[in-house]
Amino acid sequence: MTRLFGTDGVRGLANKTLTASLALKLGAAAAEVLTREVHSSKRRPVAIVGRDPRVSGEMLAAALAAGMASRGVDVLRVGVLPTPAVAYLTDDYGADIGVMISASHNPMPDNGIKFFSAGGHKLPDDIEDEIENAMSELDEEGPTGHGIGRIIEEAPDARERYLHHLAHAVRTDLSGIKVVVDTANGAAFDVAPAAYRAAGAEVIAIHHKPNAYNINDECGSTHIDQIQAAVLEHGADLGLAHDGDADRCLAVDHEGHIVDGDQIMAILAVAMQEKNNLRENTLVATVMSNLGLKLAMDNAGISMVNTKVGDRYVLAELNARNLSLGGEQSGHIIQPAYSTTGDGLLTGLSLMARMAQTHSSLQELAQVMQVLPQVLINVPVSDKNAILDDPSVRAAISAAEEELGETGRVLLRASGTEELFRVMVEAASEDKARAVAGRLAAVVAAV
Repeated sequence: MTRLFGTDGVRGLANKTLTASLALKLGAAAAEVLTREVHSSKRRPVAIVGRDPRVSGEMLAAALAAGMASRGVDVLRVGVLPTPAVAYLTDDYGADIGVMISASHNPMPDNGIKFFSAGGHKLPDDIEDEIENAMSELDEEGPTGHGIGRIIEEAPDARERYLHHLAHAVRTDLSGIKVVVDTANGAAFDVAPAAYRAAGAEVIAIHHKPNAYNINDECGSTHIDQIQAAVLEHGADLGLAHDGDADRCLAVDHEGHIVDGDQIMAILAVAMQEKNNLRENTLVATVMSNLGLKLAMDNAGISMVNTKVGDRYVLAELNARNLSLGGEQSGHIIQPAYSTTGDGLLTGLSLMARMAQTHSSLQELAQVMQVLPQVLINVPVSDKNAILDDPSVRAAISAAEEELGETGRVLLRASGTEELFRVMVEAASEDKARAVAGRLAAVVAAV
């Protein structure tokens, strides 16, 4: 049976695979699992519910809130706010459950439901499995009378709490920095420009007028060309592009060159190292991070730990080792001292703070890392789990690694969602990377 929860909550086509009735049951089941200890202490449990602006979020938020209230949970709806804001507010309000309704960078017809436990932490797999199992075991009847939870439709100070948190986390005056921010017509449409202005930056906002249907529509971090053009048009010092729920941030410098998550991590790691804030002098990244990041960290005397692809695995490693910085090439950057999940606004503020503190342009800061050409080929296969066991594939990998030596890298892995095998090669030149990747892809396709 297919697991309901994926790598980042429950996601699907709204009103088809992700329906209001499913959300109702999911809310009730989550309440049962995540508030057992609270109920036993005879305290009324509390849940925080936020969403991005897509049209189906209103429907799903109502259903989820009803499901949790039917199990005796008081629900505080905080409206349209970023995912990291909901995680923070779950802790700040002392809530027992946090729920964010968003499909992140996915197109508008999709939606998703992400849960946080007390303290604003993402759920481990075993708890998600408990919730999924509880859905089929729910009693039709719940508490009655005073036992039914209340639904508070709008938290009046949620936005201000989050803005205050960001201002406290990054206290550098950003006066003199001109930034363009693309909010993807998403959850940060209002709060991102407000946070950057509050820090002193001159802000030009684009794609900041959501209408329930235009989230991620040719804008945001998945359409970086929009922010590139805007930075050049306005003569800005940099541009920051968020995705629909603003847990990620990509940047462009004053000439429109992309500064991706790997480069941002390199900049922040060196900054934290200088201030003795980089715990164990170690950065956590995934196996998909560019080899140039490792070379840059080696040059700076910073160790790297690699995890599987997915910010949840980065976060797990950060928590397990009590480390202070990690992230993904896609722009999910996690700073556990200030956030329990990736926070695109915190990333943007931290990046501009480094510019202000060093009196350097983003382009100058990004030179700490040389991005090696990276080629990724997705190869359709009949059995993705058998590829790495094939002798011809193993021989081709060994030959490629010997050919590239210390100047390149090979990574082959199965797709987590499709019958594809991903062939990734990095090399000193793009021609070399394409040639090696093409040969490897041909061997994989022949298996």
